[in-house]
Amino acid sequence: MKRISVIGAGFSSLSAACYLARQGYEVEMFEKNSTIGGRARQYKEAGFTFDIGPTWYWMPDIFEKFFGDFGKKPSDYYPLQRLDPAYRVYFDRDDSIVIPGTTGDIVRVFEQREKGAGRQLEKFLKNAGFNYNVAINDIVYRPGKSPLELVSVKTIPRVGLFLRSISQMAASYFRDRRLRQIVEFPVLFLGAKPSDIPAFYNFMNYADFGLGTWYPSGGMYAVIQAMEALAKELGVTIHTDAPVQEIAVEENKAAGIRVNGELVRSDLVVSGADYHHTEQLLDPSCRGYSDQYWDSRTFAPSALLFFLGLDKKLKNVEHHTLFFDTSFDKHAASIYDRPEWPEAPLFYGSFPSITDPGAAPEGKEAVIFLVPLAPGLEDTEQIRGKYFTMIINRFENLTGQEIRNHISVQKSYCVKDFINDYHSFKGNAYGLANILRQTAFLRPKMKSRKVRGLYFTGQLTVPGPGVPPSLISGNIVSKMIEHDHKH
Repeated sequence: MKRISVIGAGFSSLSAACYLARQGYEVEMFEKNSTIGGRARQYKEAGFTFDIGPTWYWMPDIFEKFFGDFGKKPSDYYPLQRLDPAYRVYFDRDDSIVIPGTTGDIVRVFEQREKGAGRQLEKFLKNAGFNYNVAINDIVYRPGKSPLELVSVKTIPRVGLFLRSISQMAASYFRDRRLRQIVEFPVLFLGAKPSDIPAFYNFMNYADFGLGTWYPSGGMYAVIQAMEALAKELGVTIHTDAPVQEIAVEENKAAGIRVNGELVRSDLVVSGADYHHTEQLLDPSCRGYSDQYWDSRTFAPSALLFFLGLDKKLKNVEHHTLFFDTSFDKHAASIYDRPEWPEAPLFYGSFPSITDPGAAPEGKEAVIFLVPLAPGLEDTEQIRGKYFTMIINRFENLTGQEIRNHISVQKSYCVKDFINDYHSFKGNAYGLANILRQTAFLRPKMKSRKVRGLYFTGQLTVPGPGVPPSLISGNIVSKMIEHDHKH
């Protein structure tokens, strides 16, 4: 039986490990941290439970397909609840829009905001739904080897959608600026400005308004635990506190990895760790991409996160709440145009204990605040403190409630932590942005250009950033290995 070493234990690594084990490989995973999950780890303190990374469960069909490939269902591992309302967006203290959990109700909300916008949204979502089916069935499960992967009977008529942006498309459907911001919001998960993301990616709006926003009981870490259980059922061995110091190469072929000073031999190596960092584990002559290449890429944002435990329940917020009370364009410019700390950032709040009583002790609330940032910014406790005060002040003003004297648990997480915990390039949180010049075959390759038997998976390669794409990425790399090494 051939052996495969998998570096990392996040979504893409766990996905790849499960598929490879099903193919008959002996699979061992090596995770540098003390717990698995990669960017989707969990933080617990004083009865509060927080997802450190992803908090949105979108595209449930991708999770169903993943578990279905092994004869399982998500419900075999975790209960799943559709959120209704899905989320709320604050534009001012007296102006917020609550997005319901079903498409028909969302259409009515749009119509109430702008006459005719309901009918426009139906047309928009019809287009988005078509693009979603094209993306899932014709594009995202491709390995990113050739531009011909984008060519099919269905994709050819959509070429024009790669030549205009999401922002341009939204403006052609809706006059109300705030409705346009809500329509533009989902593509932020792709890691770039709506003005830079092709209109084809409006399929994310179908994922939002069509397929809905869900919550797995126990949070997103429950999905990691489910994948861990499945991997172990398939015979995968998982090692934690196992940092990889080197990828061993013999005669231009991966021969194993060095973990905690010990050489672990294997026939193939798959890395779901940061792509740039993985190549640093190789001799410079074996690296496929230069430092100049990585410096020239457009990375998705980093983030400043605050995890708070409150000794009281909150009002005027939903499980997911967006705070868009400042200039979107100015914040975006501070990330992509002139990287700097934003003067007045937009931010996101997750309040999982509204839905999940297990996320906080009775009568208390678990709170996660997230501020998107440019990667590579200076990160100090003084800066974090300044933004904490700013976010708390804005939150209290917008929602009309005081919380600063009710905080019993407080933890921050920012650029330095992403670098330390994940070897993340410049502390990015979401990988490479899915802009046109970094789409599909233009992303870093899944198979090493220099080292035979070395493969990559995760959000820096195809199909891109996000949890569902990471599950897909593990599937793709396993098929590539199956094709290259039939045994």
